Amino acid sequence: MKYPLQLQVNEVAYTLEIEAHRTLLSVLRADLGLTGTKEGCDDSECGACMVLLDGRPLNSCSYLALQADGRSVTTVEGLSADGELHPLQRAILEEGGVQCGFCTPGMLISAKALLDAQPHPGEAEVRRALGGNLCRCTGYRRIIAAVLRAAEQA
Repeated sequence: MKYPLQLQVNEVAYTLEIEAHRTLLSVLRADLGLTGTKEGCDDSECGACMVLLDGRPLNSCSYLALQADGRSVTTVEGLSADGELHPLQRAILEEGGVQCGFCTPGMLISAKALLDAQPHPGEAEVRRALGGNLCRCTGYRRIIAAVLRAAEQA
């Protein structure tokens, strides 16, 4: 059986019909083609699937899509505007905070949530905000530097 789902994703309205068991992650990737959000652990442990739901960070792999009905979702694709990178995206490139890139979308989303709530965080706040995102390549130093750089440039 399928149920109606209305989402506002990256400021675009979508109306879908989905099975009740579908996660928000699966709908974003399979139905909407927004593949920037990654499936890592599928258990809310790695942060690769992080999105903003009504402005708050959320692991989309363990959140039923129907729970998001009528709400606003921002994915990593929604950070850039008019072909311009978001300051966080620019900073992470400039600081060399991207290696394999698998964790990058989740890191960017978590960092955006932090900067929206606290425009000028300290290093400890950045570390805390990124605590739910795992990276196996960079060692975090450059990612943290990128978030701090983006905060300075804002």
